[in-house]
Parts: sequence; C-alpha cells; structure tokens
Amino acid sequence: MSAVERHPPIVGSVPAPGVTVAWRSEDETAAFARRLAASAAVRNAFIELHGDLGAGKTTLVRHLLRALGVSGRIKSPTYAVVEPHEADGLAIWHFDFYRFDDPREWEEAGFRDLFASAGLKLAEWPERAADVLPVADLEVHIQTQADESRLVTCRPRTATGEALLKDAIP
Repeated sequence: MSAVERHPPIVGSVPAPGVTVAWRSEDETAAFARRLAASAAVRNAFIELHGDLGAGKTTLVRHLLRALGVSGRIKSPTYAVVEPHEADGLAIWHFDFYRFDDPREWEEAGFRDLFASAGLKLAEWPERAADVLPVADLEVHIQTQADESRLVTCRPRTATGEALLKDAIP
C-alpha cells in the first residue's frame, strides 16, 4: 500500500478536530456504543481504538457488537489477531494488533482483502500495524482517569467518520 492510499488528501475538506467527552460509567460506554450502532455510517466504517491496557477498548467493542445484534460469546482477538462476526447481514471484523509485529502477516493473513471488503472493521492497537492500515474513518482514544472514569476523544478522519461522530456524540 502506498503512502497516497494511507493518507487523506492534503487539499479538500479538513476533518473535524474531534470531540472529547467523559464516560463516568460503563453505562455511558454502552450508550455511546448504541448510538454508534444506530448510525447508518457504521455499516462500512473503519474505527481505530486507542488506549492503554485496561482502558476499555474491548468493552466498547463488546457493547457495540451487542448493539448491532451479535449474540453469543464475544472474545478478544488478542491471540487470533482477528475475530469475525456477523449481524443482520453485516460483516464485522474485530482486530487486535497488540501482538502484530511482522508486516508480512498482513498479506499472508488476507487482511488487505478484509479491509477492502464491505463491512465494519474495528482495530485495537492500530499503531502496531500503522504502516499497513488504511486511514481510519474514526479514531477513538480512551484514557483512564484517577477516578476510574474515561476521557474519550473521538477524531473523524473521513466524511464517514464525521457522520459517525455526529450520530454518536449527542
């Protein structure tokens, strides 16, 4: 993938700078996930999830997948790198690049094809695969605060990301 494919255009519309909110409880995380799931833009989006271990990335994904109608066990793809899901005809891929360290894995595992296909892609630890990932539609940065609340910054990188942000943040 060339640098041109990975970066948004230099000219044209500039993505919104982002919005920061506080999640004081898991219920607020679940509410955000439900609003995100209700957005028409989520059906073909790529969302990056950033944050330290234990920040709540996988918790957000679980709430989002439940809100989209995924039933059964939702496990973290830490060891498998990707877990596929489907809900109401929507293909969903949950990636965890924490253990990703060889770009050859990208091609060998068929990730390029997955990212090129229709459906929702969610990626935890995207910085570990930054050289091969396409531009995310929405970046979600989660920071744990001293009081255990979460400071969450959402940054749209595309028009799809702007639509997701508009729908997810009241």
